[in-house]
Amino acid sequence: MYCPEPFAETRPEILRALIQRYPLATLVSMGANGLEANPIPLYLAPGEGPQPVLQGHVARANPLWREAPPDDEVLVIFQGPQHYISPSWYATKAETGKVVPTWNYAVVHAYGPLQVRDDPDWVRQQMVALTAQQESGFTLPWQVDDAPQDFTERLIRQVVGIEIPISRWMGKWKVSQNQPLGNRDSVIAHLEQQNRPDSETMAEYVLATRRKGKEDHSE
Repeated sequence: MYCPEPFAETRPEILRALIQRYPLATLVSMGANGLEANPIPLYLAPGEGPQPVLQGHVARANPLWREAPPDDEVLVIFQGPQHYISPSWYATKAETGKVVPTWNYAVVHAYGPLQVRDDPDWVRQQMVALTAQQESGFTLPWQVDDAPQDFTERLIRQVVGIEIPISRWMGKWKVSQNQPLGNRDSVIAHLEQQNRPDSETMAEYVLATRRKGKEDHSE
């Protein structure tokens, strides 16, 4: 992924936070007919060890788990918040007029070998962990044990677990760091005025870089 230095994000805790907030990944692998891309929710196993691990499951009918070369890396893409940025939002528009539209976004790319876990107990534990993560904000969180055991066991037999030890990962946070501070403040204000969840989230990301006080850079 092309990533100018001002947009690079390498702090593990920040990368983890995006993955946990946006767990639906695009898993890119080499299949029998070339590149394959599968949307799969993945769980980032807790721990601060040297090699983070992604866990998930796919339908047994999905050829991904059979065709992915065991010794080759797969690419896992986690798309975070993204938002169109209008040039009319920049304070410098009135001063010079030298402004153009752009798109803000945050994304994490993770690489590692795909390992198959064709084990019902492993799959169940993975489902319990991912479900608990996603249900944590609810007043009455649903649990896997809430469903009849014979029902869940039948469904578990229809899927296969996958695990990806992350060999390397990187984030790209393109969130207005290349703009003067006045433009960043104006972008934050306009995003907050949109009254949409994605706008509010992007405003948070721009504000975070504003607080870091990075120098201005060209895109």
